[in-house]
Amino acid sequence: MTPLLRMTAIITTLFVVMKAIVLIVSDVHLSFGRTLAFIAWPGMRPSTFAAERRHQDFLRPMLNGMGCVLAGTTLFVLARAIAMRSLIAAIVIALPAMSLILHFGVFSLAIAFWRVAGFPAEELFRQPWRSRSLSEFWSRRWNVGFSDMMSIVVHRPIASRFGRAAGLAASFVASGLLHELAISVPAGAGFGLPTLYFLAHGALVTGGVRGRTATLLTLLAPLPLLFHAPFVRAIIVPALLR
Repeated sequence: MTPLLRMTAIITTLFVVMKAIVLIVSDVHLSFGRTLAFIAWPGMRPSTFAAERRHQDFLRPMLNGMGCVLAGTTLFVLARAIAMRSLIAAIVIALPAMSLILHFGVFSLAIAFWRVAGFPAEELFRQPWRSRSLSEFWSRRWNVGFSDMMSIVVHRPIASRFGRAAGLAASFVASGLLHELAISVPAGAGFGLPTLYFLAHGALVTGGVRGRTATLLTLLAPLPLLFHAPFVRAIIVPALLR
């Protein structure tokens, strides 16, 4: 199995397991059909599919999604075109291109799809570049579905027993371990670096990093810990050079 297929299999398995856990611990009861709809949705709020179906605004996320897919695809084609001349520059372009395609493109199109079906699918990536603190970035703007899952499964039960600080620390540790499974395991190397990235951010959130510039720097500067060299060599480089 190639590293890319291994990564896809691991992420898919983790996604289904997390969905099951959220359904078990939540008080929301869904029919079989709505359970399947919830599993097919990248968000982590079962209540989205428990709501009464009604007309939803789908045009804006649909146009945003189409625009982001187009922009991301254009950037990725550019990255492939320059990869033989400057691999580092190609990698720097390819990573945000892939995020544009998936996080801001495909996910927005998924929002539009479920809103057409009458469900109030919420935005999962809420203009993260506007974050004024690391806390705001991780809790309210970047991948809200993942944040919801961490809150339900990790933060709330631990915070209720050991306090908010322990719940926050546990959430960042769990985030690091999940990213180890999704990034380091497929690459077969780089173990510990994604966890270190999230541990550092847990400490910085506790320390109260504020301001858009400081938030951006603390997100980007240690990014090679998250998307470490073994991952880039195993997953990104083959996609650029094949």
